[in-house]
Amino acid sequence: MQVEILVPDTLSEITLEQYQKFLKIQDNNEDETFLAVKMIEIFCGIRGDHIMKMKASSIKDITRILTDMFNQKPPLVREFTMKGKEYGFIPKLEDMSFGEYVDLDTYVGDFENIHKAMAVLYRPITQKYNDKYLIEEYEGEDTEKMKDMPMDAVLSSIIFFYNLGMDLSKVMLNYLQHEETQALVQQLTLEKNGDGINQFSDSLREILDGLKISLN
Repeated sequence: MQVEILVPDTLSEITLEQYQKFLKIQDNNEDETFLAVKMIEIFCGIRGDHIMKMKASSIKDITRILTDMFNQKPPLVREFTMKGKEYGFIPKLEDMSFGEYVDLDTYVGDFENIHKAMAVLYRPITQKYNDKYLIEEYEGEDTEKMKDMPMDAVLSSIIFFYNLGMDLSKVMLNYLQHEETQALVQQLTLEKNGDGINQFSDSLREILDGLKISLN
């Protein structure tokens, strides 16, 4: 039986919803063979029974490609296109409203609901001129659509806050004052690379555990 498989090799090809689905399975299982099958099933869109009929060498090759993908270190993704609409990272953090603060603080450390935090950070672009743009006002509604956003944008935005001090209130005060901010953003990396999706998840959890957003 021959099955055409499209294997993603960058985090931009993985959606937040896919990762949330795999993370939930991973949290409840330690069987590496089972997790390898679920990894290919979720990220490549192949049925589990079809995967079991594939060559062991093919499974190994696909797992390696996915593992390399999860070892990527994405710089801050400022713009992306989702379902034909352009989204942009919030241009001015210091202009964030109290409601935005509250929702970001509530959901950024909870990966099951982190799409709600992403709805604060990324919104549809309404006007654009060169590298400058304006985004829609935050309404806090229809956050489920953010589950379709690319995983590189999710991870890069989390690392952005983590590497800039882990305290959003300090970022707000100093964001426009740091001359080296742009250079720093381009060099954003995970503290620990790890080997594969398990280490990726552990590193991400470590970042989330250390991420503290303060309103004070």
